[in-house]
Amino acid sequence: MINIQTIGIQVLAADAAATPTLGESLLSFAPMLLFIAAMYFFFVAPQRKLQKEREKLQSELAVGAEVILANGIYGKVYHIKDDRVTIEIESGRMVVHKSAIVGKAEEAAKAIQA
Repeated sequence: MINIQTIGIQVLAADAAATPTLGESLLSFAPMLLFIAAMYFFFVAPQRKLQKEREKLQSELAVGAEVILANGIYGKVYHIKDDRVTIEIESGRMVVHKSAIVGKAEEAAKAIQA
């Protein structure tokens, strides 16, 4: 015969064994936290660095500087007004947004040679 007390004790013992402790709970989240930290250091931090460099370049922009645009056009800064920059190229002038300027022409030439 099955004793009801024996069944009750077995059920309680199974529940106690299945309940994780605080340490086990924290250890189960450790891989996820490591993954999030790795994602930050591989994706977010380098992107912030590039954004700061680009903002620095755009704030230091001066008339006469040779620049390269995002689409690969080289030109000289002719005029700056707020967020618009007039670039002088061989065939004339064109107005672009400051964010279209990705670097100085000298730096681009050095990167190509390297």
